[in-house]
Amino acid sequence: MLLSQYIGEAGRPQVVAREGSEAYEVKSDASLYELAMEAAGTGTSIRDHILALGLNGAVDLEDLQSQGRLLPPLTHPDPAHLHLTGTGLTHLGSASTRASMHSKKPEDETDSMRMFRMGVEGGKPGNGAAGVQPEWFYKGTGHALVPPGGPLKSPAFALDGGEEPEIAGLYVIGRDGMPVRVGFALANEFSDHVTERQNYLYLAHSKLRPCAVGPELLVGELPGSVEGTSRIRRGENVIFEKSFLSGEANMSHSIRNLEHHHFKYDLFRQPGDVHVHMFGTATLSFADGVSAEDGDIFEIEAGPFGLPLRNPLARPPAETREPLTDIRVL
Repeated sequence: MLLSQYIGEAGRPQVVAREGSEAYEVKSDASLYELAMEAAGTGTSIRDHILALGLNGAVDLEDLQSQGRLLPPLTHPDPAHLHLTGTGLTHLGSASTRASMHSKKPEDETDSMRMFRMGVEGGKPGNGAAGVQPEWFYKGTGHALVPPGGPLKSPAFALDGGEEPEIAGLYVIGRDGMPVRVGFALANEFSDHVTERQNYLYLAHSKLRPCAVGPELLVGELPGSVEGTSRIRRGENVIFEKSFLSGEANMSHSIRNLEHHHFKYDLFRQPGDVHVHMFGTATLSFADGVSAEDGDIFEIEAGPFGLPLRNPLARPPAETREPLTDIRVL
């Protein structure tokens, strides 16, 4: 089952369920967040909860997408209680991509390569215990979450704005503090790779950018291997197109290990919160020498996730001199 949300006639989120080619409104005025919290409270799967509510008439998701009415599949009524985070160096091949950005000599082993080796050796322990920690980063709150079709706005001080095609896990925290995975969705973990390349310690700065998730959320387990395509469209032309692989068969960490090392912190188990946690990628147009421009459209698609995720880049003219942010003294 695939779940999505769009802006209904009353201005509220309307949840849509799809199995196969047909999509139907769920017989409820509740958002997917509200439905997920209800299911988490009763111990019911989100699929069973939705089927128990029933379905209304069919909807045309592609038409809603063209109208710009699709929302991220899971949101929070207070964006400050939605956390955008992720992990890096989790995919086979991701270390060579990262190392090429930071190493001047091929024979130099970077911190990225060492972190990757740790994941290969201990990221899938398979014995019920936690494996090695992955690289982890913070992107922001729900204020940085962009709907499908919405612009990914690069700040004027940014040195670059590039896509990262990823799969994200979407979670609610139950009233008892238990993390509950609602499902998986495509994500564009938009980042500033030029800033990151200057110095590895700028990674945290490079990640503080908006990101897009959706349009549809896959309920259930993630397939062992997922193959998708990442594109950049410039006008009528495709200036970049490359396949990407995800799923545990193509990763150095298990999903459960990545989840553990995020949710082991009490901070991330606050009842009622939403988490969008991105699992990394090994495919970047930046690594192939592509520099996205204002108006370019990023397009990410993979069969199990339904509609593609498309977002234009909005990049203002670069500032010749970065002005100081105004601070008022009390």
